[in-house]
Amino acid sequence: MDRRPTIKDVARAAGVSKSTVSLVLQNNPAVKAETRVSVQKAMARIGYVYNRAAATLRSSNTGLIGLIINDLRNPFFTEFAISLQMALSNRHYAAVVANTDEDPDLQLQMVEAMIQHGVDAFVISPAYGREDETFDAIARAGIPTMQVLRRVVDDTGAFPFAAPDYYAGSQLATRHLIDKGCRRIAYVGGLEGRAVTRERMSGYLDALRDAGIEPRHFPGRPSRAFGRETLLQLRQQDPDIDGVLCFNDLTALGLLAGCNQSGLVAGRGFRVVGFDDIEECADSYPGLSTVSCDIANFGENIASGLLDWLTDNKAPQPETRTPVHLVIRDTSK
Repeated sequence: MDRRPTIKDVARAAGVSKSTVSLVLQNNPAVKAETRVSVQKAMARIGYVYNRAAATLRSSNTGLIGLIINDLRNPFFTEFAISLQMALSNRHYAAVVANTDEDPDLQLQMVEAMIQHGVDAFVISPAYGREDETFDAIARAGIPTMQVLRRVVDDTGAFPFAAPDYYAGSQLATRHLIDKGCRRIAYVGGLEGRAVTRERMSGYLDALRDAGIEPRHFPGRPSRAFGRETLLQLRQQDPDIDGVLCFNDLTALGLLAGCNQSGLVAGRGFRVVGFDDIEECADSYPGLSTVSCDIANFGENIASGLLDWLTDNKAPQPETRTPVHLVIRDTSK
């Protein structure tokens, strides 16, 4: 083999799943002895090198948790990071925080650096790209790792995933707009082809289909600037749109800025709903309706589940979806 073997190669050689290989690397007692031996033989046969030094550092319990976030400029992720860090502190752990700014190369660099410094576990809200290299490095080191808010690796047996119930949230918001009489409802934000965009749009699409309404998507990187620009664009290209659900609150707040610029008042014949319920939604003018993910409580629950994994070897469920609810304010009354 010309390249460095990966977990996928070990799994293929041993005839097991990637999850099983990861559990063997983590020395999980749930793996049968004969399976463990089979995986170890496959590793030796194909030359897979396990990072024993990093595993030794981890077993010494440094009290450090690696927290890697894709975009700390977004208050949604900042609120999550703060709540997680505070919950870890309450149990005498410290978070080592890194912002990747959606850069997969930087993400891999940060993961490797934290492995070298012996973090006990990772919580990653991942950037897209170089997923196999990033998570293979973690698996080699045998470090418990949770994917949160976004899933980039399907192997949730090895890397459990937790997020708010995006489907339920977008469905709630869209049904609310329909109940308010909206009949041309656009979805603004979210890059095409990304799993998180599909998830956050899924309930919107189903609700529109049930109501016999055609969807309208304005894709793009969800930001204030994009929201403002899109409002001006849709007022020119499709002025009959009377309702908008946004990918996130930043996009929705930008949309409100566009409304102000164009003389349009959100909530009067044109309704807007965001997603996430960052603190600024309640203080904006007009107040922004949004889907609340209760991100502070979410962060606390992630910390609790992760530390149970570390202290009691009780791994989280492969996938967890937490409840959301609609917060109705002036923009959609």
